[in-house]
Amino acid sequence: MTTVAQESRAGDKGLKKGAIGLVGSVVVATASTAPAYSLAASLGFIVATGGGDLLAGLKSPAVIILAFIPMYFIAQAYKELNQTDPDCGTTFTWATRAFGAVTGWMGGWAIIIADVIVMANLAYIAGQYTFVFIGGFGLPAVAALGANVWASTILGLLWIALMTWICYRGIEISARMQYALLGFELVLLLVFALTALIRVGTGQGESYSIPFDWSWFNPMGMDFANVLAPALLTAIFIYWGWDSAVAVNEETKDPGRTPGRAAVLSTVLLLATYLLVTVATISFAGVGTKGVGLGNPANVDDVFSAMAPEVFGSSAIGHVLQVLFAATILTSAAASTQTTILPTARTSLSMAVHKAMPAAFARMHPRFLTPTWSTIGMGIASCAFFLLFTLISQNLLAALIGSLGLMIAFYYGLTGLACVWFYRRTLLTSPRNFVFRGLFPFLGAAFLAVIFVYGVQQYALPDWLTDDDGGNVTIFGIGATAVVGIVGLLVGFVLIALYWRRGRAFFSGRVIPRAPYVEGQPVRDPNRVLD
Repeated sequence: MTTVAQESRAGDKGLKKGAIGLVGSVVVATASTAPAYSLAASLGFIVATGGGDLLAGLKSPAVIILAFIPMYFIAQAYKELNQTDPDCGTTFTWATRAFGAVTGWMGGWAIIIADVIVMANLAYIAGQYTFVFIGGFGLPAVAALGANVWASTILGLLWIALMTWICYRGIEISARMQYALLGFELVLLLVFALTALIRVGTGQGESYSIPFDWSWFNPMGMDFANVLAPALLTAIFIYWGWDSAVAVNEETKDPGRTPGRAAVLSTVLLLATYLLVTVATISFAGVGTKGVGLGNPANVDDVFSAMAPEVFGSSAIGHVLQVLFAATILTSAAASTQTTILPTARTSLSMAVHKAMPAAFARMHPRFLTPTWSTIGMGIASCAFFLLFTLISQNLLAALIGSLGLMIAFYYGLTGLACVWFYRRTLLTSPRNFVFRGLFPFLGAAFLAVIFVYGVQQYALPDWLTDDDGGNVTIFGIGATAVVGIVGLLVGFVLIALYWRRGRAFFSGRVIPRAPYVEGQPVRDPNRVLD
């Protein structure tokens, strides 16, 4: 009987086999989440959801743990599905097998549109912090350019072009670069956290510093609707990206096992990193509204920029550490820009191979063994989107970025449900199968469904997003974040209608037939169109 591994070789897309191992996969997954940038931009908002409630702000570590739970459950779904069908299309391929072509296509579209949108944010941050980093060497005029929208935009476009070129050159050079960028990022985060904790522990903290307390990990007492749910909307975003490890599954050693293990390991690594830094940050800065307090509205967009001078001090070594720590935001955004291109290019590659997109996106470079049009197209689309919405409105761009949580919840949740349905005939064959193929994926999907519905409700509020003058950013009186998020997903149906005739083999179910998985039976060759 043909094995799954043999079927994978039969459906070869031309990607380089065995290019990265478990460590490389974990690095790609972790770097894709941009830990330093995610914490800098999100921690203040997580604390702020307490609305001035000191107790709620102190329980931010509990929110980090709660947000980890659905991510871990969905990572297990990815692991199980990848073990049977290691296809770089991930959600697209698996949802198609479980629910049919239209649902699968929408899963692939959610990945693509979410990645294109986040590229605008990551590139802008990379451009902005390039100026801040260079300016830290006694060049205040250069640092000031970081506040200039167009200067940061132009440099951000150059970052996208550079990272697109690196991804085009091959998965191995991409992985080696991630070792350096992520290693630097995690080391500086560790130095920052330990320095802050040591200063508090030795009585050298600020007047508003708070000794650590285990109650910070207890979510009890937090109001769900007004505090916990809004905080979770933000906290879930900081975990997003670990699925990049699975998107490069066809280029890893032991593609049926390594990517899934890397996905699970990376979520655990992120949890440990986020908890350490969050505890250290809260302990040193407190959650008040004065000074570097995390509740200070002036610090909410970037808590680290406000804290770094206080944590590292004004000595020569302290100044060097401040500059290097500022560089972690730059390297974090740059690394995530690169690792965002990788999974998107492979999703569109898989969709093209399965005849769900134009064949041009399935072209491979004969030497680098990377998808050519899928990679270049991702770079071009990201640049065009970034430039277009910078020209139209910074507020609309902010609404789009804010809507990412909806797209993330949609395709992660869809993957969890696909896992349950795909394995439905084997769920009761063992306790392990019931837990990892049924219970965990279902609970993760249910949790994300609640967050999706709650997110739409909250984002639709007219005052959810305000401009610099305090005015509400709305479309037809509805919060712009909800409108652009839902419309962004619905555009996928428009594209399906436009491509329906050319993709009739795929949409008719002849390329990826719907079928439940049965132990011992192979997954059908994804490149074979049935007669």
